[in-house]
Amino acid sequence: MTVGQTIEIVYMDRSGKITQRKIEVKGIKDGSIRATCLVTGAPRVFLVANILAWQPVGTSHAVG
Repeated sequence: MTVGQTIEIVYMDRSGKITQRKIEVKGIKDGSIRATCLVTGAPRVFLVANILAWQPVGTSHAVG
């Protein structure tokens, strides 16, 4: 994944809840990804270690 890319992620939050989100990557640093959630438009920070799978938007197979 790269800055500016739109990706779909499967993510496990702190409480163990698993969600699927479509995000636009704004920055990657020190094991975290700053992004904009494309559903809510809200800025978010995701821990790389908690991303269970990801794929660029527009493809049909998971990467990672």
